[in-house]
Amino acid sequence: MKSEITPSAQVIKRVRSFNRFYTREIGLLTEHMPGSALTLAEARVLYELAQDGEQTAADLVRALVMDKAHVSRIVARHTHAGLVKSRISPQHGKHKLLSLTAAGKKAFKELNNGTESQIKTLLSTLSVEDCDRLAKHMQEIQRMLEGSVPSREDVVFRPLKPGDIGWITHRQAVLYAQEHGWDGTFEGLVSEILGDFVKNFDPSREDAWVAELRGEIVGSVFLVKSEDRQVAKLRLLYVDPMARGLGIGSRLVQLCIERARAFGYNTMTLWTHDILVPARKIYGAAGFTLRETNRYRLFGKDLTGETWTLDLVQR
Repeated sequence: MKSEITPSAQVIKRVRSFNRFYTREIGLLTEHMPGSALTLAEARVLYELAQDGEQTAADLVRALVMDKAHVSRIVARHTHAGLVKSRISPQHGKHKLLSLTAAGKKAFKELNNGTESQIKTLLSTLSVEDCDRLAKHMQEIQRMLEGSVPSREDVVFRPLKPGDIGWITHRQAVLYAQEHGWDGTFEGLVSEILGDFVKNFDPSREDAWVAELRGEIVGSVFLVKSEDRQVAKLRLLYVDPMARGLGIGSRLVQLCIERARAFGYNTMTLWTHDILVPARKIYGAAGFTLRETNRYRLFGKDLTGETWTLDLVQR
């Protein structure tokens, strides 16, 4: 359920400014769609019938969120023009099922080609990277305004790719500064750990996983070797606030444990802090045991550090 929040006047102004810009850019203020004699509303009716096949006028009204009378007039025009046909529903004798005729399918194809050509022209000055970034942001705008709630099925776990190390360092530094007030020395430590991981990476003893939600990095964890060949380290587990509650942290820890066992480690150890309550719950649930605590001044704060261990030997 969406919370009732009143946006600021500045936010409203920016949204309206973008709306004016975008409607102008894609030609929504013109009388007809690109390369077509159809209006936007008329084109939308054809689009719905082309995408979803047979449906009633009531189905169109719900899908398009348009006035019933307006939809009826458009359907009548399309029928008169030979673009739409109807038949009585075999399940409901009072319902008419609407669909595109051969001429309607041709008209839709021409309309669709014209729209795609318009978008290609609009994006033609952008780089491939900018096009991808724009598409992702548009997708996120749609999801946010629709109130789409992510699920566990939307999460993908993958190995490291070029660019991940820099992003993970940046994101952890930002999050811990925002949530716990840690200073820049924490970012320095993360940079040191991950720089060493990449520089001295040993695929026979080390690994890493990145969690993605709808194409965005929302978490990671690192399995790191230690001086003792029988002891593995779990390092730098984090889950972005936008993705918490989906079991990502638990799954990342489990992936780390499973790989450590496959590598033949006997023990896994990790270092954390008592204020990181959600992470501590994950470690406890995974079977880790708190072995040692220490008080010190670190990252600009007085902290209590903790060392946890897990016996990896299957008994």
